[in-house]
Amino acid sequence: MSLSVVLEFTLRQGDFTLELHEKLESKAIALFGPSGSGKTTVLEAVAGLRCPKRGEIRVGDRTWYSSGSRVNLPSRVRRVGYVPQDMVLFPHINVRRNILYGISRGTFMPLTKILELLELKQFLKRRVDELSGGERQRVALARALMSSPDLLLLDEPLVAMDAALRGRILPYLSRVRDEFKIPLIYVSHNESEVWSIADWVMILERGRVTRSGHPEDVLVSNEGHSK
Repeated sequence: MSLSVVLEFTLRQGDFTLELHEKLESKAIALFGPSGSGKTTVLEAVAGLRCPKRGEIRVGDRTWYSSGSRVNLPSRVRRVGYVPQDMVLFPHINVRRNILYGISRGTFMPLTKILELLELKQFLKRRVDELSGGERQRVALARALMSSPDLLLLDEPLVAMDAALRGRILPYLSRVRDEFKIPLIYVSHNESEVWSIADWVMILERGRVTRSGHPEDVLVSNEGHSK
């Protein structure tokens, strides 16, 4: 399911300014670019963790932020599933309790379906600190899904994994996108991940979008520039 997204805002952090002027429709948006280009800041603004100075953030038919209309929905009502780089799991409790911690009030996805999709049923009684990096990443993803998000935000979820492990985890992310039909915004500086996940790519440099479009257009034309 594609989602209409408007990201037209300016956000300042000290000497850094992020400025976006994007209107698009996509199932999976990749934010691609070097470290410090503003990729994580975009996710935090969409999630409601950082407030822009001015502009608008609209997802589907809902306005989440608008300086002109004085709208700034708190993160808890934006229905966003956010998986940051550090995953922020609780090491002292087991996998089941970590996943159920993501339940929000109202409707949530069936736990059995999430466990089946991410192949986690056999790990439910284990502590998080007994899991591998890839297993922990799947637990973090399951917890985000339990909130029944309208949009999933993933901040370099595979950055700490070797190539073999990334290859095993990527299909799980594709399943979430296709089987649960949850649109996502995916931060990465790994071009192969972007090709696997995204149908739209925004390339950021120093807080600005330098290219935006379908992967076959943007990444091919950007190949020599991004290395």
